[in-house]
Amino acid sequence: MSVELNHTIVHARNNRESAEFLAQILGLEIGNEWGPFIPVTTGNRVTLDFASIPAESITIQHYAFLVSDDEFEAAFERIQQAGITYYADPYMKQPGEINHHHGGRGLYFQDPAGHGMEIITTPYSGHAATPQR
Repeated sequence: MSVELNHTIVHARNNRESAEFLAQILGLEIGNEWGPFIPVTTGNRVTLDFASIPAESITIQHYAFLVSDDEFEAAFERIQQAGITYYADPYMKQPGEINHHHGGRGLYFQDPAGHGMEIITTPYSGHAATPQR
């Protein structure tokens, strides 16, 4: 068996709020609550298990999601409809713009806990390509 990432724990101020936020933006489903976790599973079966912890204990992380062009369009529309500020860059210096790195499109936004979320349609150069759905 090859090594695969199965799940990761994402710290949140409110696990349900953060899980619902990400699931809504990406068009994913929330799984059944399991102990302190609210899971959101991606298309390649990696689960983000959202766990509530005190806000002062949250270390901001970055999560990047490779999506198809159609999924990007749908997520981008949801971001705009929700009035979420998005950026072309991870330093948040280019608000209201998307990027076109590596021949695709990408953008950054923050979740309710402050984590940096990124959606891209093309993997970064040097990373193995994932077939588009």
